[in-house]
Amino acid sequence: MNIDQMAYKLKLPYLRNNYQILIEEAEHTNMNHREFLASVLENEITLRNSNSIKARLRQAKFPYKKYIEDFELDNYKADLKKKINKINNLDFIENNENIIMIGNPGSGKTHYAISLGIMACMENKTVLFVSVPNLIIEIKEAMSNNQLQRYKRRFEKYDLVILDELGYVSFDKTGCEILFNLLSNRNDNGSIIITSNLKFDRWEEIFKDPMLTGAMIDRLAHKAHVLDMTVERSFRLNETLDWLKTNN
Repeated sequence: MNIDQMAYKLKLPYLRNNYQILIEEAEHTNMNHREFLASVLENEITLRNSNSIKARLRQAKFPYKKYIEDFELDNYKADLKKKINKINNLDFIENNENIIMIGNPGSGKTHYAISLGIMACMENKTVLFVSVPNLIIEIKEAMSNNQLQRYKRRFEKYDLVILDELGYVSFDKTGCEILFNLLSNRNDNGSIIITSNLKFDRWEEIFKDPMLTGAMIDRLAHKAHVLDMTVERSFRLNETLDWLKTNN
């Protein structure tokens, strides 16, 4: 077997695609055997890590990419900025802690949730992003296909689950019970980020049942970082006004 075939068999794609260039570079720079081998392995590890990150980002199903570097803190109060800067170290995932972001539409909740999810993917964590209305649909489909237990196991295996848009749609009794059971089981196994346009005292509008609502809040808010991200004027409105100034 030649180098190309051996690299393919050993699943070394960087070596397979670049060995000729690597050999020429080693000869040109008088690289010794140890340096050459270290260079090949380092590049192979770098490529593998890069591919793993891409796979985790793809599996997370983010609706779009948002990064922590682009998340502006200027419109938030000082105490919230401190909380956000502390959360950015991702220790909450290691500690199985939740984050609940509450605020009016356009206050940056989804942007921040996605940026934390992307950071987690970069740190070798598995992440799932799903809007709550879509989650209910997926669960009901799993039930109709007799795959609910399989869905629950998959849901619980992620290091971080991001549930977006809790509060935009209310649920029927079945949907409420399913979501409660799913989140209760998940709550013991990993971190959850929830974004909502409603404060806790209005969650009964979503779940209808006062007892179920209270139990849901009790489980999710226990040892959770609760961020009130309400702003006077939404980021989208600011962007729209800036756009109008530029284009008129």
